[in-house]
Amino acid sequence: MLSAEAPLVDTTLPDSPAVVEVQTPHVDTATSSLIEDVTLTIIAHPYLDELVDKIRQEPIPWQGYERAGLINSDEVAMIEHVENKSPEEITNIMSEHGLYYAGMYLDLMHKLARVDAVQKVLVMIQDMLHEHDERILLFHQASINRPGYPFGPFHKALRINDEFIGIQSSKLLALLVCSTKTPDIDIDDFFQWMTFQLQSRNSSLIELNIQILDALFHIPSYRTSFWNTLHAMDSFINVLKKGHSNPQVIYETVFALWLLTFDQEIATNLNRKYDVIPTLVEVAKTAVKEKIIRVVVSIFKNLIEKAPRANLSAMLVAKLLPFAEHLSTRKWSDKEVVDDIEYIIQELQNNFQSLTTFEVYASELETGKLEWSPPHQSENFWQKNTIRLNEQEHRLLKMLARLLSSNQSEILAIACHDLGQYAKYGGSDGKKYLHDLGAKQRVMELMTHEDPDVRYHALSATQKYFAMSS
Repeated sequence: MLSAEAPLVDTTLPDSPAVVEVQTPHVDTATSSLIEDVTLTIIAHPYLDELVDKIRQEPIPWQGYERAGLINSDEVAMIEHVENKSPEEITNIMSEHGLYYAGMYLDLMHKLARVDAVQKVLVMIQDMLHEHDERILLFHQASINRPGYPFGPFHKALRINDEFIGIQSSKLLALLVCSTKTPDIDIDDFFQWMTFQLQSRNSSLIELNIQILDALFHIPSYRTSFWNTLHAMDSFINVLKKGHSNPQVIYETVFALWLLTFDQEIATNLNRKYDVIPTLVEVAKTAVKEKIIRVVVSIFKNLIEKAPRANLSAMLVAKLLPFAEHLSTRKWSDKEVVDDIEYIIQELQNNFQSLTTFEVYASELETGKLEWSPPHQSENFWQKNTIRLNEQEHRLLKMLARLLSSNQSEILAIACHDLGQYAKYGGSDGKKYLHDLGAKQRVMELMTHEDPDVRYHALSATQKYFAMSS
């Protein structure tokens, strides 16, 4: 279980982060007790700071923009009043005129399109909020009775093809979204934009976007929106599965996933769609920071509490039980972690006793983690359960057939063996099903595989197939 003791970011991050106070999530009591004290999310990175400093030094011809009719004289005067001023001077100006500047910055973001001008406005907003994150509320106050504000101008900026404008606008959108109960009606477009950012080759941009998700996922409705955004979860899970050498990035990623798992639908379908449980076990096994293990343990606890039927058998297949038992022998500074580990062990042990052998086998197919467990090698198992592979329009049989494309020799060997047993005990229609799925042809191709075990079980399965047809 997590608490405020687990910081969202390391204190080694830059000295000038943008910090947002996240509204208390509207969740059930158990959920609230986990995250009610987690109120600060830092969105910062040295890479972004370097871009800000560089843009701050670039002069902008505001007088020329005025002559071109892009801005008016009052706006030029206000800009020149804060441009190139010290943080102390900006603080004094904003203390007296902050609301007017918030309104002006929104207007400039709305009407300007030149890259250099929009960049400079974003830097001025950054300077306005520096060490005064509470001033984000001024943008909400300046938006009263102004349709589309304060979110619209920053959504518009996301369409400008510029790296800095994109990430700085998305950061400010996150600050705005998390500081009000008013929903951002264009959040789906925002998440669609972030989906592509998570595919970037720039690891700094990926980390910044993960930090933004850490903030947004405190709000339950936005978890659902992200889950339902086309390819968003694929991009996010790909970041998780690729791994990272920086423990802080790993922590931020699993923290975002932890927040997602408070949603019932997500907890039910997460592993079914993305096979994350084995990945999370590996993340915890290789973690160099205790806080990473703590978050992963909390994810497992959520998955069990929210959707036990969907996740317990997959956890057993991923060998979470022996790993959790190993974790229970370690000394932990947080008693809640000890309690969570014991809860996971108890639930897995109870589930192991109640699971039928076929449920264990079905979980292996669903996760794609075949191994030579007892069901595979039991004639009694196949005599009793072969027909169940035909249920739900041959759902499990199709999963088994797809495993013939695995790049792991052991999985190929087991899949060939199991399809041979299906051919042996599957009844008169078994041959037709295997042929229609392309499984028969693929098994025959594997008779020439480089691995001798694969060749053996492919040959054996082929013999059973033709023996059945005779």
